[in-house]
Amino acid sequence: MGDHFEKGQHALLNEGEENEMEIFGYRTQSCRKTLCLAGSIFSFGILSLVFYWKPAWHVWANCIPCSLQEADVVLLRTTDEFQTYSRKKVMWICLSALNSAFRLNADNPFITDEESIINRAVRKPDLKVRCIKVQKIRYVWDNLEGQFQKIGRLICGPNTIDVEIAPIWKLLIKEVLNPFYVFQLFSVCLWFSEDYKEYAFAIIIMSIISVALTVYDLREQSVKLHRLVEAHNNITVSIYGKNAGVQELESRFLVPGDLLILMGNKVQMPCDAILIDGSCVVNEGMLTGESIPVTKTPLPKMEGSVPWRRQGEGEYKRHVLFCGTEVIQAKGARSSTAKAVVLQTGFNTAKGDLVRSILYPKPMNFKLYRDAIRFLLCLVGTATIGMIYTLCVYVLSGETPGEVVKKALDVITIAVPPALPAALTTGIMYAQRRLKKRGIFCISPQRINVCGQLNLVCFDKVPVEGIAILHQFPFSSVLQRMTVIVQEMGGDQLVFMKGAPERVASFCQPETVPTSFVSELQIYTTQGFRVIGLAYKKLEMDHHISALMREQVESDLIFLGLLILENRLKEETKPVLEELISARIRTVMITGDNLQTAITVARKSGMVSESQKVILIEANETTGSSSASISWKLLEEKKHIAYRNQDNYINIREEISDNSKEGSYHFALNGKSFQVITQHFSSLLPKILMNGTIFARMSPGQKSSLVEEFQKLEEGRAALVTSFCMFKYMALYSMIQYVGVLLLYWETNNLSNYQFLFQDLAITTIIGVTMNLNGAYPKLVPFRPAGRLISPPLLLSVILNILLSLAMQIVGFILVQRQPWYSMGMHSACTVQNDTLSKLTISPTPPVKNGTNGVFTSFENTTIWFLGTINCIIVALVFSKGKPFRQPTYKNYIFVLVLVVQLSVCLFILFADIPELYRRLDLLCTPILWRVYIVIMLSSNFIVSLVVEEAIIENRALWMTIKRCFGYQSKSQYRIWQRALANDPSWPPINQTSYSDMPGCGRGVSYSNPVFESNEDQL
Repeated sequence: MGDHFEKGQHALLNEGEENEMEIFGYRTQSCRKTLCLAGSIFSFGILSLVFYWKPAWHVWANCIPCSLQEADVVLLRTTDEFQTYSRKKVMWICLSALNSAFRLNADNPFITDEESIINRAVRKPDLKVRCIKVQKIRYVWDNLEGQFQKIGRLICGPNTIDVEIAPIWKLLIKEVLNPFYVFQLFSVCLWFSEDYKEYAFAIIIMSIISVALTVYDLREQSVKLHRLVEAHNNITVSIYGKNAGVQELESRFLVPGDLLILMGNKVQMPCDAILIDGSCVVNEGMLTGESIPVTKTPLPKMEGSVPWRRQGEGEYKRHVLFCGTEVIQAKGARSSTAKAVVLQTGFNTAKGDLVRSILYPKPMNFKLYRDAIRFLLCLVGTATIGMIYTLCVYVLSGETPGEVVKKALDVITIAVPPALPAALTTGIMYAQRRLKKRGIFCISPQRINVCGQLNLVCFDKVPVEGIAILHQFPFSSVLQRMTVIVQEMGGDQLVFMKGAPERVASFCQPETVPTSFVSELQIYTTQGFRVIGLAYKKLEMDHHISALMREQVESDLIFLGLLILENRLKEETKPVLEELISARIRTVMITGDNLQTAITVARKSGMVSESQKVILIEANETTGSSSASISWKLLEEKKHIAYRNQDNYINIREEISDNSKEGSYHFALNGKSFQVITQHFSSLLPKILMNGTIFARMSPGQKSSLVEEFQKLEEGRAALVTSFCMFKYMALYSMIQYVGVLLLYWETNNLSNYQFLFQDLAITTIIGVTMNLNGAYPKLVPFRPAGRLISPPLLLSVILNILLSLAMQIVGFILVQRQPWYSMGMHSACTVQNDTLSKLTISPTPPVKNGTNGVFTSFENTTIWFLGTINCIIVALVFSKGKPFRQPTYKNYIFVLVLVVQLSVCLFILFADIPELYRRLDLLCTPILWRVYIVIMLSSNFIVSLVVEEAIIENRALWMTIKRCFGYQSKSQYRIWQRALANDPSWPPINQTSYSDMPGCGRGVSYSNPVFESNEDQL
């Protein structure tokens, strides 16, 4: 459609947010709609099916572009790399019918207020609004701004998180209309027309079972999610009304702006609310997974018009009670009740957002599935060539048009195996079952393959603690401290502070801090202990506690001492890290602890070995006339640093040895330095991440931003080897059958239904079910499998095996026609002795057409069938990979047994002289010598295929040599930076300080993270 839009046709929805989307306006045109309807009828619904798969095509075909103000249909497109389209109808809703709790009329203050969004959106006097509903959120049309906006009052609807239990018929239709099942339906219809009903019934049964299991699983998930959120909609709360005072209300009638009254008893929050009076102890485990309750404090009272999210010092979240969390204790400053103002309701809340993320998960960026589509398109291209070949052969041979069409369409179902997706799904199901046995659950099984891409693991080493308090200024990762006010029975009011020692000391009277403070702290942190500073003071009684500002309370404290906590590693920690490191999976520590403590734990755990150096990075914000700076220091010998100007206590060494290059060094920095680097030294950030291992004093927002930065450097890794093996096997099976059929088409011949059935059902289907049973190898290896499904090794493996099969079948096809017994007028050569074959000169007689299935029984048919069938068993064995990524093939006992039985049956059929068996399978008996020739050809194929697979395809050293010879270099960001740093003699810079206004130190390199650069404190 291009990027040229009419004025007002295009806009952004949720601009700057994670679910940002482009929105385009369209108006339905009657003539277009009529033509599309006629097209659907004449195409027997195929056009409607295409429109169902491609909603953008549906809009483009039925509508014309127009401004969003005039649109009756909008097209949404995600702004991520997937650019997924969705179609939504523009609706008109009546405000009075939306929520019966409001008695709305034209004089309502919300409607008469000229500044409100509702006033700009509502159409008077009928009080209607244009809106769209996207992922459970309603957006209204703002006439003044000329765009759809999300608003929180009235239009948001009732305060409910409604997750309907999806009806079975809806799930069934959605599953059946999957392109895979539509292709299967096409294949089944074609097979029935050719009287290939046995395999058609088998596919139908497998499809029914697959659909039933999928629908059952989706239904169960829908029921569980419904029950999970159902309790949210049935809570009774107390609110304060202007005229009615405190009154009970069902939570579904809550709207933003209501004043909640929180009593002392436990209550589950039915909405997001901002605490304005009192304090609350809240269990946020449902949202964060943390088992320790957190304390919420009221929003500070401040002058001016600064947005409330920026009024509170530090993180705004410490003032917010989130929906779905449980208020364990609530206490007012002057009474027994706390007060909070409703912020968000329904799906706009934190819990609603969590539910929406489950209902509408982000698509996976996994190369396996994109490569799979490309590979299938190649198979479709191959099938197209076969169709043209078939049309030419059968038209020239004078076959009826109906027979020609059936034969041509049959090539598609041979080249593109309908059972391929089912076979891949089987592997994922087996992997999910193995994970479940280990207590690991996955709600999205398709994401299991993504685990094969892992090349970096981040750990958060945070021992937690909890303190029961009455009133506090809560701990904040930004402030790195926590303060409480307590009062002894009949005694003085006291202030106690705990937190990072260096931060606590900075609030204390200098004379109370020991001169040995820095050295003592260093002694304990270098041993890996977690150290907490403690301080206190007496509080004057002149002011009420709630009237005191934090700055007043946290001043002129008396230093008490240091609390030493031991951070013991769990027994399994070091072995796990050692295995990850030996597998060359990088490990990174991201923690809120002291930097020196983190460095010590990293060394003890093996994350940083004793022979490797740690380089401290310190970055300072712009101060006065000096610009932002960054310095690099090697940690080793003791050096004292004044605590008031330095946040870290570490040992410094002046020089660096030669072995600091090539990955023998690690960078360590804290959250403050990380933030300065992202803002002022973004060109250095990817270089730092290459060897950044220890990140301490990191806030939650900084942790997530750091992970996003690491993801930019992702190198990419293949999916589970099982998926590759199965994909290769199914592709080879289809190509083996495809080549055999096309050779027989040259003689206007084909395989019979029972021959197809034996290959499809008795061989391939059983192999597909059992080939995936190999478990994972118990030890990780220091290299990864091929990076992509269409990588050179995998493509070469498939192509070479196709060529081997093609050569073998062509040789068999030609040689059988040159045998002396081939031209005899008999339908069996079993009775002819080998020593008299050369003397026979009987004139050739055309083979007789079998009346039961319309297939010519011939020596070519017999030869091609035996070669193709046993070759399917051979490639299954060759492609079944074991070590180093999976358990050895011989440990997959069921699969080995299946191969042995199948090969034995095939050899029995080949060498058994049983006329009835041959008649059933439409085979001709051949001389023993020819059967030996068939075995020799198959054996040669097996040996060559195995040697090629082991000596070339799986030879890592060979592929590395080829890459070096051709100068191949990875295009991943990780490898690019790795090569750049390896050739940079000035990296890492030791005992240097750079400034942001120096050349090459600022934002000279285009490398930015919009997520991090956006204000972290904004919702």
